[in-house]
Amino acid sequence: MSMPTHQRILHKFLALTGIFMSLNQAVSLSAAEFMAGAAMRVITPDPLLPVSGGLGVPKPSTQKMGELTARAVVFRNGETAVAIVALDLLGFPGVLADRVRAKVQGIPAKNVMIGSTHTHSAPDCYAFPDGKGGHTGDLKYIDFVVEKTAEAINDAVSKLKPAALKINTGEANGQIAFNYYAPDLYDRRMSVIQAIDPASQKAIATVVNYAIHPEVLGNDRGILSPDCIGPMCDKIESESGGMALFMNGAQGGMVTADNRDLTKVRDPLKGYWEGKGTWEECLRIGHLMASEAQRIVKSAPVQNDPAVYCDSIQIKFPVDSPVMWAVITGSPLKYPRNDDHTISAQVNLVNLGNSQILTIPGEALPNIGFYLKRKMSGKNNLLFGLTNEAFGYILTKVDFNSFPRYDYVSRTSLGEMTGEILIEKSLEFVNKSPKPAK
Repeated sequence: MSMPTHQRILHKFLALTGIFMSLNQAVSLSAAEFMAGAAMRVITPDPLLPVSGGLGVPKPSTQKMGELTARAVVFRNGETAVAIVALDLLGFPGVLADRVRAKVQGIPAKNVMIGSTHTHSAPDCYAFPDGKGGHTGDLKYIDFVVEKTAEAINDAVSKLKPAALKINTGEANGQIAFNYYAPDLYDRRMSVIQAIDPASQKAIATVVNYAIHPEVLGNDRGILSPDCIGPMCDKIESESGGMALFMNGAQGGMVTADNRDLTKVRDPLKGYWEGKGTWEECLRIGHLMASEAQRIVKSAPVQNDPAVYCDSIQIKFPVDSPVMWAVITGSPLKYPRNDDHTISAQVNLVNLGNSQILTIPGEALPNIGFYLKRKMSGKNNLLFGLTNEAFGYILTKVDFNSFPRYDYVSRTSLGEMTGEILIEKSLEFVNKSPKPAK
């Protein structure tokens, strides 16, 4: 017996309603799913340019060892997306980061965090004034870096796919880093973020966060290079898959690559050794970092559908240093500055699963890094140094100009109160923000 017409219409309506409800539910679930994407662009200048180790005239380069890169990873869950970007440069000022953000699609500008590995074997992207009415940067190269960085981020957005997450922190073992000023005063902890493709179980991206100056080579050997960071990324990618990138930590004053030849003491009273400034030493340190990063993240529990939270604030810093003010006012990059002799820097706070990330707009000394991590709210607490801004060393007022050894880091700091302001404002930000999941 056939179904009456009105019942058939009702049956079809209910069936279609069920289909639409299922589709809506699927779209909703998809929108809330954790996703990750990664991409890289080469930013090696061709022809090669002089390389900068900081203030002063860059030194000519005649060869390259490895490629300078712009590496971006994007994490998204629901409506929240964040980009983490690492550039193989000495530093990347906020005025350039803003130019990159203006070219990025699909991520709010304030959620784009751009850091530098701090290699001392790359061209100057500060355009430091040279004291003669000119500057030490190559503006065409700087434009090129801005374009390629934006390309990498947009490409990472286009490659977003469902992912799971692993994050862990542990002590990195072996001869990797030390504090040149006081050998044992440095943070041995390495934190590793790894996004995994659930289908293949291969890494989509691995983010290594550790405090170290990558200056095995320095800028006086005629070599353009990502230093030990390039070999670290290469080894992780060959063994874990996906893309690797490095975000520096609180490495100021001065936590550097441990390339000491411990059989050759230069000054036994002060505890200085001769260093090995070779590409082979870059390979040794970079490969050891890669091995330790993979060991540390291997035992991390898998987080499925981890929440993503991101916010940012602007922190105002007085500029008391004549050297730093000359850079701000004399560079052709036209650094933004305030009428009261201050500058403003973006600081981000990210909750990623059970972990928390705080950015630092320069080179904070390790005691500041230890204190901030101790006061943060994640199971794993990460500091991204030289991120969003890259103006000099950051010291507490009790460290500022306290020892002859701190003369240079004090002169190239914005001022005596920089560290105090950063700590106060950053922890206010942490305390008022949502806590990460446990």
